[in-house]
Amino acid sequence: MTGPNDPNEPTEPHQAGDVDGPDPFPVFGGQPAFSPFPPLEPAPVAAAEQPAEPIVEPAVVVPLAAAPEPDPPSDWNEKADAHDLIERENRLKAMARFAFPPGPPPDDEGLAARDRRWTTRVILVVALFMAIFNAGSVPNWSRQQPPGWVTDTVRGMSEVWAAQVALLGADLPRQGVRDAYETARDSEWPGQETAAEVAP
Repeated sequence: MTGPNDPNEPTEPHQAGDVDGPDPFPVFGGQPAFSPFPPLEPAPVAAAEQPAEPIVEPAVVVPLAAAPEPDPPSDWNEKADAHDLIERENRLKAMARFAFPPGPPPDDEGLAARDRRWTTRVILVVALFMAIFNAGSVPNWSRQQPPGWVTDTVRGMSEVWAAQVALLGADLPRQGVRDAYETARDSEWPGQETAAEVAP
């Protein structure tokens, strides 16, 4: 409990016109009374900081990177086995390649000679094929020629050759084709009799 005159007891602030005590800040004629203390200077205000200019760094020109080179074609074989042995070249072929290296590419004259050799080989192969599988045509041709020493000689030699080839059965394909042709020629087709009757 505190008494009514206890200085530690909080009291209401004095209002203007109270007679409980003198006004600590008297005002005379609208102006404050003289104070022995110098007037307080206004609180210093911090100067507004100017926005710092942004530091512009010089632009760095980065050279464009060259396009990466495409990967070489892969020779990866999915079925390859790491234990497979490397196939080595035949020693005879390697020795032949080193002993007889390929010559320079042929010129126009060399190409023409190669074409003539190729044509000659083709003609010889075809002639041999006809002499074996069509040997009966030469005697037939020789009988249609006028008589003479050359014709008789060719006919005699061709008949002997055809007889020998016939023993090997080489004349069977020719005889089969001829029989099929004669059968088709002699057969009667639909409408063939009507066409024969209409013809004068």
